[in-house]
Amino acid sequence: MATSKKNEKDESWQSTFQELGTPLHLVEFVVLDLETSGSAPHLGAGITEIGAIRIKGGAVLDTFSTLVNPGHPIPPYITALTGIDDETVRSSPPISEVISSLIDFVGGDETVFVAQNAPFDLAFVRAAAKSNSKTWPKQRIVDTAILARKVLDRDEAPNCKLGTLAQIFNAEIQPTHRALDDVKATIAVLHGLFERLAGLEIFTIEELMAYSPKERSNAKARPTLRPNLEQRPNL
Repeated sequence: MATSKKNEKDESWQSTFQELGTPLHLVEFVVLDLETSGSAPHLGAGITEIGAIRIKGGAVLDTFSTLVNPGHPIPPYITALTGIDDETVRSSPPISEVISSLIDFVGGDETVFVAQNAPFDLAFVRAAAKSNSKTWPKQRIVDTAILARKVLDRDEAPNCKLGTLAQIFNAEIQPTHRALDDVKATIAVLHGLFERLAGLEIFTIEELMAYSPKERSNAKARPTLRPNLEQRPNL
């Protein structure tokens, strides 16, 4: 009987813990960034580079990185921004050969998807999945740009571009408009935001999702890129 009562007590504690939610340090996040040949897939732009890192509790679990041949010429102003030109991606795989591996890497609904200006990246990967008869996973989404706007006041952060946020949180790697560097900068921003959220007593993924603004229903593309590069939102 003593054993039975102990088990009942353990189950009660476990149930109470589960009701409190999953602590952020126990959640797996996949942070993703893309480089592209333009502002939106429906305008004919394609993915030129993918970077993604899976993290948990501040540790890197896995990394995904590849150049992608978009199947069309890369505009000169994009090359000026990213350093990626037609020759860079000439021998790289098309998205049709990459999308399945990316979907596997991102995982299922147990993983939280993170991106800076998430609707932009999601528009491209969802379009790539659809065009290759695949389904992009449905996941909880954290947009660091939108979350930062809610956490930081405008005196500290006059804008929520990745470069600005990376400087605020003293990221070791600043954004370079290359996918993996930008992912690493986004991770530093994410962890910086987590520290601020702790001051608001937000410690679990459930609390974060309740606090965080929801993904916009219509993915808002980044403004049309122009040769002067000033309209790129995440400079």
